[in-house]
Amino acid sequence: MIRLFVALPLPPLLRQTLALAGGGIPGARWSPADNLHITLKFIGEVDERVADDIVSALDGVHAPAFEVALRGVGLFESGKGPRLLYAAVVPSPALIDLEKRVEAALARVPGLDIDDRRFVPHVTLARLKAPDAGRLRAFVEGNGGLAPPPWRADRFALYSSVTGGEHPVYTPEEWFDLEEQDGGEDGAWV
Repeated sequence: MIRLFVALPLPPLLRQTLALAGGGIPGARWSPADNLHITLKFIGEVDERVADDIVSALDGVHAPAFEVALRGVGLFESGKGPRLLYAAVVPSPALIDLEKRVEAALARVPGLDIDDRRFVPHVTLARLKAPDAGRLRAFVEGNGGLAPPPWRADRFALYSSVTGGEHPVYTPEEWFDLEEQDGGEDGAWV
C-alpha cells in the first residue's frame, strides 16, 4: 500500500522563505520547507496496481501553465479551536480548472474512492494542538499582508506520503507537465 496525493510544488526559494517565517508559537508543529505544496487532491492509501492506474489517468490531464499567488495567512478551525495555520492561495480560474481536471481523471480510475472535500487552495504552514492563542493571533495579524511575488506553475506531481515520524515525508513519484500557451517566464521564485 502507498499513500498518495496530487499537488502543485512551490518554488524552492519560496518554500525556504515560508519555512523561515515559522516559529515562536507553542503548540504549533511547523511544516518543513520540503513539505510545502498546494494539494490538488488527497487520494489516500492504494495498492500498487491502483497507483499505476492513477499515473495513467493523470497522464491524460491537459491544462495550461498558469500564475499562482499567495495572499495572507489564515486558520482552519474545528470545534476544539484552530487546528491548522496556512498561507492562502489566490483561487484563480486556472487553478480551479486544474483541480477539476485532476478530480475528473481520478474519478475514472476503477476502485478508487476519491476524497470529495471542497477545494480550498492553501499551503499548510503548521499543524496546531492547543497553540498559545496570543502568539498565534500575533502571527496571523503580523503576516496578514503576506504577498510574495507570484510564480508560474508549469507542472504538478503525484506525491507519496510516509507518516510516523516527527513530520511526514513527501516524495514526488511522478511529474506531469502543464502546457505553455504563451512562452511565459517563471516568476522571481525560481
